[in-house]
Amino acid sequence: MSWHRKCIAVLQKDMRLEFRTRYAFGALIMFAVTTLVAISFSLAGGIVDVDIAASLLWIIFFFSAMTGVSRAFVQEEETGSAIALKMAADSGPVFLGKFLFNAALLVGVAVLVVPLYLVMFNLSVALIGGFVATVFLGVVGLAAAGTILSALAAQSALKGSLLTVLSLPILLPLLIGATNATRTALSGGNINSMMTDLSMLIFYNGSVLAASLLLFEYVWCE
Repeated sequence: MSWHRKCIAVLQKDMRLEFRTRYAFGALIMFAVTTLVAISFSLAGGIVDVDIAASLLWIIFFFSAMTGVSRAFVQEEETGSAIALKMAADSGPVFLGKFLFNAALLVGVAVLVVPLYLVMFNLSVALIGGFVATVFLGVVGLAAAGTILSALAAQSALKGSLLTVLSLPILLPLLIGATNATRTALSGGNINSMMTDLSMLIFYNGSVLAASLLLFEYVWCE
């Protein structure tokens, strides 16, 4: 099989497994919706400040991602299929297949959660295109960093707990940039400032993907 066919095969394997169990997607949606409902009830219909609303969105995305992305390699270790996967494909296709699965998972969650978030917090988006781009780049960045870190955490007995601890400092630039861009999109602020944040998100995603592809072989095979 060619390199890209192996990548697609890994993606299809994870997709089929998720369609059978719906574990990761269900956990992500349950966490995000429960958090939104709890915050909405605590506000009692009050108006949410734009700065707080933008921060809450990415806090929800971060912890939701840690709930679902952590399963990327943990399930391979738990079921004993990691050895077979190592024999069947090189490290590069495995990483990209896992990354694409996690990205699709988080994008699917965003499609369901963001409209609910806007309705519950009674928010309007001033810069719709910028807001959509921010959410997309943000969740892709969460998937990219979460995939390589979940491979590291899968080798530890702590697994999911370790992933959250490792992820926060690495994802902090992404979360800050995404929060700033979201704030600008909601308030209709300076478009030039938003473009700077979006450029930073693109650079961050590219850097994380490039570094992950270079380092994943050592993480996966050692």
